[in-house]
Amino acid sequence: MRQMPRVSRDVLADRLLDAAEFTHAHWFFGNLYEVLVKVPDRVASAEPSRELPRSPFGAGSPGRYYVPLAPLNAPAAIGALTTGWGRPETRASLVVAATSSAAGAAATAYVLRFLNPKLFFSPHPLSEVERRPLLTRWYRVHAFRLTASAVALAAIHHARTIRLRTR
Repeated sequence: MRQMPRVSRDVLADRLLDAAEFTHAHWFFGNLYEVLVKVPDRVASAEPSRELPRSPFGAGSPGRYYVPLAPLNAPAAIGALTTGWGRPETRASLVVAATSSAAGAAATAYVLRFLNPKLFFSPHPLSEVERRPLLTRWYRVHAFRLTASAVALAAIHHARTIRLRTR
């Protein structure tokens, strides 16, 4: 198999870092907003209506905000790692970014599969007794996701800064 020329790999790595930085900033600030305004508490306790259905993409659901870019987070960071591997000066930052991104993606998959359906998409809101433990777990996992996105974003930014200095 033929190797991609270094210039092409560098351009691809730069484009993947651009995408990774943008998508991780989107993910971080979206996650921060959710926790600051307590979106889960509001959505979990809302009664369904025609205007506000209890669905992943209904009005008030953050799903519509995340769907366009969130699936690109981990692939962009992992792609930047693989294409940028030949640059030892950025390798550690790219490993941290890809690892943090993958860990955050795994935590997100857990939230989407095991917490969100019960909390937000059941036909009717859960009672306070049923809702509180799920919200507590949601906020704990969310704190991990917020941390993972912050670490990934910082590592991506660091790698981009190094790449810009070493041109």
